[in-house]
Amino acid sequence: MEWFHYLSGFFAGIFLANAVPHFIQGISGNKFPTPFAKPPGKGLSPAPVNVIWGLVNMLIGYCLFRKAEISMDNTVSMLVLFAGIAVISIPLSVHFQHKDQA
Repeated sequence: MEWFHYLSGFFAGIFLANAVPHFIQGISGNKFPTPFAKPPGKGLSPAPVNVIWGLVNMLIGYCLFRKAEISMDNTVSMLVLFAGIAVISIPLSVHFQHKDQA
C-alpha cells in the first residue's frame, strides 16, 4: 500500500466515528451539537440537521475507506483505521459530556 492509502484510512476512521453520534442522536429525535449550531460545536442543532450531518460524514468516510483499500489481511491498515477512530472519539467524548449544560 502507498502512504496515501494509510492517510485515507486514518481519515476514514475519523469521519466514520464522527457519523455515529450525530446519526444516532438525530434518528432518536434528540438535539445534539454540530458545526452549524450557535455557537458552533456547543449549541444544539435539531435532529434532522444531525441526521444529515451524520449521513454526510458516513458518505465521506465510506469514500475514504474505499480509497484506502483497508483489508483485514493488512494489520497496519486496520490499526491506522482504528487510530483515526480513537483520535476523534476520545476528545469528542470529553467535549460532549457537558452538552446538556450549554
